[in-house]
Amino acid sequence: MPMKELRDAFEPAIRRFLHVYWRLARGLTLGVRGIVVDGQGRVFLVRHSYVAGWHLPGGGVEAGETLMTALARELAEEGNIVLAETPPLHGVFFNSRVSRRDHVAVFIVRAFHQDGPPQATHEIVEHGFFHPNRLPDETTPGTRRRIAEVFHGAPVAERW
Repeated sequence: MPMKELRDAFEPAIRRFLHVYWRLARGLTLGVRGIVVDGQGRVFLVRHSYVAGWHLPGGGVEAGETLMTALARELAEEGNIVLAETPPLHGVFFNSRVSRRDHVAVFIVRAFHQDGPPQATHEIVEHGFFHPNRLPDETTPGTRRRIAEVFHGAPVAERW
């Protein structure tokens, strides 16, 4: 069975398991994502091995970690991206698609460097910079909304 079919078959069960774990382990979940914009005005997106679609890079904030530390860690892990300065906060969004307890802080990253292309991992299977008007077809709706807010002046929503 091809990898995409395996991922699509097991994704709902894995997602349910992780959310049960998070619900028991944490009262509230908090994540960070970066809208990483290169010098050509393109945005960096990743495709994970365990969930469908293209996403902004990011992930969960661990206990004892600041938002900026979590963002820097996730960008380095997922995109070999190193922050050159503290990026501005775009907004904090309620992510009810994941859980009634989930929130995501999104930062706009324009000052960064990459010492080389991201390395393939078990988590990130594809990555790239894309023009905001030509995103991959499988870009998730929440990702598209955040990009539209930043690049096209769409109203900033409270929900992911």
